[in-house]
Amino acid sequence: MKDLTKGNETTQIIFFALPMLVGNIFQQFYNMVDSWVVGQFVGTTALAAVGASFPILFLMVALVMGFGMGANVLIAQYYGAKDMKKVRSVIDTTYIVLFWMGIGLTIIGLVGARPILILLRVPDDVMPQALTYLRIIFAGLLFTFGYNGVGSILRGLGDSMTPLYMLIAATLLNVVLDLVSVLVLHMGVAGVAWATIIAQGVSFIGSLIYLNRTHEFLRTDFRHLEFDKDLFALSLKIGLPSGIQQALVAMGMMFMTAVVNGFGSIVMAGFSAASRIDSFVGMPSMNISMALSTFVGQNLGAGKPDRVKKGYRAALLISMSITLLLMVVLLLFGKVLVAIFTSDGAVIDVGARYLTVIAPFYIAFTMMFITNGVIRGAGETIVPMLSTLFAMWLVRVPSAVLFSSLWGEIGIWWAMPTGWLFGMLIAYSYYKTGRWKNKVVVKSRPSQPVQEAAE
Repeated sequence: MKDLTKGNETTQIIFFALPMLVGNIFQQFYNMVDSWVVGQFVGTTALAAVGASFPILFLMVALVMGFGMGANVLIAQYYGAKDMKKVRSVIDTTYIVLFWMGIGLTIIGLVGARPILILLRVPDDVMPQALTYLRIIFAGLLFTFGYNGVGSILRGLGDSMTPLYMLIAATLLNVVLDLVSVLVLHMGVAGVAWATIIAQGVSFIGSLIYLNRTHEFLRTDFRHLEFDKDLFALSLKIGLPSGIQQALVAMGMMFMTAVVNGFGSIVMAGFSAASRIDSFVGMPSMNISMALSTFVGQNLGAGKPDRVKKGYRAALLISMSITLLLMVVLLLFGKVLVAIFTSDGAVIDVGARYLTVIAPFYIAFTMMFITNGVIRGAGETIVPMLSTLFAMWLVRVPSAVLFSSLWGEIGIWWAMPTGWLFGMLIAYSYYKTGRWKNKVVVKSRPSQPVQEAAE
């Protein structure tokens, strides 16, 4: 556990975000291995099938991710205020809620997989493999939710190293299982899906064992968990807007995927491969934003708002530097990167064009995420939700429909970053008003007026 209320702000954010960043690199590597194995050893339709499943899974976990954000904010603020009884209660409540949400969404996913894929206009040549992959992944959602829940708890307490260690172990296991299931057992996309959920199960169980053996006050007896309805309501109040925001993003991705799918399996496969690279570039900003949320939560909980402004500036400097470097790499080596997943020249061309179009807009993406990190850390999640609703559904989706009708699939690529620009403007404008400062849940030991944080 790490106390983020003391010491140099830049150093603390870097060293707290670094394990999460490395962990997410492994997480994306985890996903990339799936795409690489099926793209190189199964075929283009298999690569398209895995890509078609991603936005559906993202939608299923979106509300759970939102609740995890609510728990993370509460744990960070109560831990900053040294109220360990409340920390324990939030953890118990988190376990109970995530378990039942996991069960419910697993059932929904297993029953609704085919109708959803039909709604997404998945082509007939891709449908059988997409359905197989999706149903197996849904069967393991409980492991995914469990790992994400434990990770949120640990990060709220300032521990970002343990989730990293568990993820590294799971990633290495996933690589081995992917190769064995496809190259030795010839299971195709089914083998890749089974490898994924087994590895996620290892991550969850390993994290749980660590918690029970190393932190006495975090030791969990699942037979005697206590549900705190007031903390649940508070977590929901904080986290539900983030969950809805993620759901809106996921539904927007599903709509965009449906538009992409209308152009056939080649475009689907190119978009799938490029999206894996795209997710890598966005990771540093997203992880620094997560670290900043915990940093803000602990410092506001401890009554130290003066450190928030310094942390925000430090996070922007770090993330913008990384983004500019990665942007140059995409522009220079886009084709080489897409070729990692496939040897099909047509697929490579599609993916490379996508990366060339969106690369310059990562500056807006970074600014948006870092600013929202401050806002969420204070407990304000309504504004990020509304900005997402506006940027995704009033800007990006209509643009995709219009531009693709005019210019074909490249019009979809131009529509993708428009939402980032609008989201950035909304987030920064709200930050400058300073209204988020009034959303702090825990107000203990204030060393100076909270409003100073927004100056």
